[in-house]
Amino acid sequence: MSRETIKERYNLIKPFLNEKEKRLFAATEVSVIGRGGISLVSRETGISRRAIALGCKELKTGKISDKNEIRKEGGGRKSIIYKDPTLMKALDSLIDPVTYGDPESPLRWTSKSLRKIAEALTEMGHKISHTTVAEILHELGYSLQVNQKALEETCHPERDEQFEHINEKVKEYQLKGQPVISVDTKKKELVGNFKNAGSELCRKGKPEKVLNHDFMIPELGKVSPYGIYDISNNLGSVNVGISHDTAEFAVESIRRWWYTMGKETFPSATDLLITADCGGSNGYRGKLWKTELQKLVNEIGLNIEVSHFPPGTSKWNKIEHRLFASISQNWRGKPLISHEVIINLIGSTTTKTGLKINCQLDDKIYQKGIKISDEEMAKLNIIRHDFHGEWNYKFSPIYLTD
Repeated sequence: MSRETIKERYNLIKPFLNEKEKRLFAATEVSVIGRGGISLVSRETGISRRAIALGCKELKTGKISDKNEIRKEGGGRKSIIYKDPTLMKALDSLIDPVTYGDPESPLRWTSKSLRKIAEALTEMGHKISHTTVAEILHELGYSLQVNQKALEETCHPERDEQFEHINEKVKEYQLKGQPVISVDTKKKELVGNFKNAGSELCRKGKPEKVLNHDFMIPELGKVSPYGIYDISNNLGSVNVGISHDTAEFAVESIRRWWYTMGKETFPSATDLLITADCGGSNGYRGKLWKTELQKLVNEIGLNIEVSHFPPGTSKWNKIEHRLFASISQNWRGKPLISHEVIINLIGSTTTKTGLKINCQLDDKIYQKGIKISDEEMAKLNIIRHDFHGEWNYKFSPIYLTD
C-alpha cells in the first residue's frame, strides 16, 4: 500500500468524519499495513500517534474508549504556528532559496537537515525542536531527499551564478520597496468540454461526461494564460489570450498588470524587476520582446530591469509553483468549457498563504512573425549587465523632445 493511496483516501473521506471516526479510519489502515503502520499513517493523515494507538485498541477490543468526547471545531492544543505567528515566514526564508526539484510538483524537498533548520530558527528567536520542524514541513509538502542524478546534461556552467544574481537583485529591489514580478505563459489549454487532469468529488458512478477526443473546436479554440506574479505581495495577474503567444502579447499582459494592480500596489515605484524564462514569448533573444518593453518603459515612465533564468531551468521561476501550480490545483477535474469558466476558475484561486489573482480576457489578435530591424534595435535605451548581459539588462525611458 503506497503512502499516496492512504493520503488520497483519507482526504476524500475526511470532511465527513468526526474525531472518533478519523482515528478508527486510521486504525483500520494500520491493521492492513502491520508493523510500522502507526508512524506511516500518522505522517500521511496528520492524526497523532496517540490517537491512532487508541483507535487500534478500540478495534482490537471492540469497545469504544471512554475518551470519546467530540471536541468542538478548533478545540485541542494550539499549534506552535498560532503561538508564534512569525515562525512560518522565518521557516520559508530558510527553505525557499535552497529548494530543489520540480517546484510545480505537490512534493518539494530541501537540502538542509531538520536539526540545522531547528538550530537556525532557534538562533532567530523561535523555540522549536527538529521534530516539530519535520511536522510543519510535512504539512507544507516537503520531505528530505538524497541527492539524485537529474540535472540536465546541457546545464549552463554558470547557472548557479545566475541564480545567485537573480536572488540578490530580488532582495535589492524588495529592500528599496520596488516591484518584483515573475512572468511566464502557462500551458495552452483547449476550450470546450474536454477532460481535464485531476479529480473532484461526484456521486459514485456518476462522473462528469466529457468528449472522448481532444481535437480543437474551431469556434472555441485555445487560450494562452500569461501570468504575472508579484513576489513581494503574493498577488497574481493572469491575462488570458485567445490569439498567438507572442512577445507583444507578453508585454501587453505586463502593461495590464501595471494599470490594474501594480500602479496601486506600488504608487511610488521608479523601477521594476522582471524575472523570466530564457525562451518563449519573453525569451532573451527576442527582438520584439525588447522593443515592446522599451515602448512600455516610455509609456509608464519606469526603469525596467530583466533577469532571465538560464536555459533548462524554467521550473525555478517563482510563478511556476506559486501561481500556476495553484491554478492547476483549483481547476483539476473541471472541463474548461468556455472563456467565462476559465476566467472564473483562475480568478477564484486562493491559497492558505493568501494568494489572490486578478484575471481578465484578452481578445486582441496578435500577429506572428513581426520582424524588428537592426536600426530599430539600435534605438533602444538598454544597458546590459557586465555579468551575462544577454540575460541581464535594463531599459530606461526615452523622452522625445520637440
